[in-house]
Amino acid sequence: MAAMRRADRLFQLVQLIRGRRLTTADFLATRLETSVRTIYRDIADLQAQGVPIEGEAGVGYRMRAGFDLPPLMFTQEEAQGLVACVRMAQPRLDRALAAHAEAALGKIMAVLPARARAAAETLAIYVPPMLEDSSTRERLQPLRHAAEQRFKVRLQYQDAVDALSERVVRPLGCFFWDRVWTLGAWCELRQDFRSFRLDRMTEVQVLNERFQDESGKTLPDLLRMHAESD
Repeated sequence: MAAMRRADRLFQLVQLIRGRRLTTADFLATRLETSVRTIYRDIADLQAQGVPIEGEAGVGYRMRAGFDLPPLMFTQEEAQGLVACVRMAQPRLDRALAAHAEAALGKIMAVLPARARAAAETLAIYVPPMLEDSSTRERLQPLRHAAEQRFKVRLQYQDAVDALSERVVRPLGCFFWDRVWTLGAWCELRQDFRSFRLDRMTEVQVLNERFQDESGKTLPDLLRMHAESD
């Protein structure tokens, strides 16, 4: 593979940093297929040119608030990638988020050059509607909002053997497993992580009670547990 031109590398470097809260030099070097030493040099050059990158080697970098670049232009392949992502995601998202995805894609398509727009619109990838319980999509929106805003949730739940239970949980994230949505949560009844299928929830009530992240009960802890069990 041909080496990336330095001007292109610097542009991509800025995009990667401004798109994340904190970005390490190791991550940047991997994504840009260069050395960490080169990343340090590039960041120093950008800072000298007035690009407001904050941070330090060994810790990570972020872009100071308020920095912006001129509107981006997408290649035909990048535009096709965006269309593919939206087409695949929409049937699986709750209706509100699916509508926002469609609106965002429309804004992007409106400013694309004619050739890129035509390539994106004629992308030969299609996703048929999913045959699922409509109540699953209705539950997804309040559950993801509760996870984002740190509200506890009371669930009426029917397990695989039809046993009914009531749980108060700390919702951590919604996960899609091919055709099934689950809620990853800290269960206050079991004092452990549990996954609950949305299609087995008979009632969902978002409580007016917030929770704080506690060591051993967070989303990173849940993901770490799954990674160690694989």
